[in-house]
Amino acid sequence: MNAVLDYIERNKKRFVDELCQYLRFPSVSAQPDHRADMAACAEWLAGHCRALGLEARVCPTAGHPVVVAGTRRAGRPHYVVYGHYDVQPAEPFELWKSPPFEPRLEGRSVFARGACDNKGQNLAHIKAVEAYLKTNTELPCDLTFVIEGEEEVGSGNLQAFLQANRRELACRAVVISDTGMPDLKHPALTYALRGILACEVTLRGPSRDLHSGIFGGSVDNPAMALCQMLAQLRDKKGRVNIPGFYDDVARLSAYERAEAARIPQTAAQYRKFLGVPRLFGESGYTFVERRSARPTVEINGLTSGYQGEGSKTIVPSSATAKLTFRLVPNQDPERVRKLVLRRLKELCPPTVKMEVRAGHGAEPYIVSPTSPLAQAALRTLREAFGHEPILMREGGSIPIVTQFKKVLRADSLLLGLSLPDDNAHSPNEKFSLDCFEGGIRMGALLWRELAKL
Repeated sequence: MNAVLDYIERNKKRFVDELCQYLRFPSVSAQPDHRADMAACAEWLAGHCRALGLEARVCPTAGHPVVVAGTRRAGRPHYVVYGHYDVQPAEPFELWKSPPFEPRLEGRSVFARGACDNKGQNLAHIKAVEAYLKTNTELPCDLTFVIEGEEEVGSGNLQAFLQANRRELACRAVVISDTGMPDLKHPALTYALRGILACEVTLRGPSRDLHSGIFGGSVDNPAMALCQMLAQLRDKKGRVNIPGFYDDVARLSAYERAEAARIPQTAAQYRKFLGVPRLFGESGYTFVERRSARPTVEINGLTSGYQGEGSKTIVPSSATAKLTFRLVPNQDPERVRKLVLRRLKELCPPTVKMEVRAGHGAEPYIVSPTSPLAQAALRTLREAFGHEPILMREGGSIPIVTQFKKVLRADSLLLGLSLPDDNAHSPNEKFSLDCFEGGIRMGALLWRELAKL
């Protein structure tokens, strides 16, 4: 193991140079003008893996290709490492301090689109395997990298790819570095993700917008009716007011609550960071638990009537709200969808017609924080970063994780390397070189720990 870690230390500068090569590809999956850049980035990545001694290929899909690279199978425990080479659009360009696809090194950070999300994080795992191969050190596990090009547009072709290749990709677990940690002194294993259920509710009243002076008071106002309905979906204590909504919610254990309390941010710091006069949320839970481990209802958009400058005295003909419900283990999106629809029908007055359009959904995800898999990851983080790691729940949703569970029947280890101020999806995205180097060490040490299971 010493030879592997020494190799990593000696080659740190070159690793950063190669990360910069990777970052120069404007691999924006959402924009058709970058299709050639997507293909070029996939070819570069596959070629880079081959040069290190991995078997690699570029696999076409109905959209952008998937890069698959792996070690020769030797009957050892097999693990998949997932990442993505596509990035978010860089606009607005004028807010960048330097061109988004010309990496800039400043202090201990590299600035570029895709630096933390996700090129820096997946390259850290590749560099760790390089250290084994180039020092002729036997890897304790068989590994396959699956690095896709459509994560930023919903991974629309990944499930079909997994289905078509599930025998090759059958594994004990999937390792993913596409989340974050609070800071360098608190490396983290994310062991749970919230699920999501989205819908769009429209109320229709009169056949056209009406003069509010002539007709107001004789017909119901769809905007007012919708606001009255929405107000009843949450009570004053921050709980979702839908019968049966909490029936399947798994309770937080004392161990989980103690781990959440170790996250190094106070409520006052969090409030200041958000710029709100006061925090809000479900009674009986901390702000950390509310945003990561409790279910919610949110209004994401609300539209009705005249939106231009000045006033226009009308009764609008319709009103629409976009809603999302964040779900936690063990809530089922389809069951919740039925409960939501039933509640909306109960609340809708007979003076308007209601339409509900179903949106996307994803199941919540959890791997036991006390499982051997999680504990091996925590040991690895402790050694790689030199600090006691923490367990985290993530409030967002990562649908690919549930796809790995469904198709490959494999749990995922979410070992994020990004910091809260890395500006993922924003101008001036960056990645800490300390996180990059720590991630490479983590990637090297992880296989030794997982091989022991």
